[in-house]
Amino acid sequence: MGDKIKDLQPKQGKIILHADVIEVSNAKEFTKFGKIGRVANATIKDDTGKIKLTLWNDEIDKIKAGSKIKIQNGYVNEWQGEKQITAGRFGSIDLI
Repeated sequence: MGDKIKDLQPKQGKIILHADVIEVSNAKEFTKFGKIGRVANATIKDDTGKIKLTLWNDEIDKIKAGSKIKIQNGYVNEWQGEKQITAGRFGSIDLI
């Protein structure tokens, strides 16, 4: 069926997660290796808890508050003591 937010641990990979998007922050632009990118944070929830979801570039345009999403091959990292999940280079975020 997939993973649950309450069970996620830092450095855990290959996560499959179904969640509801609560809110999405405004995107921030950055430059890395001469290319402009964008990053935003979303807060997502399932029936076990909430977690921050890091959105990159095109993901920002398709994920909105109120969306239902499926993260495939997600990865959990930790930033300033807070767990966050991202699809990263090898995963995907799809609307359901």
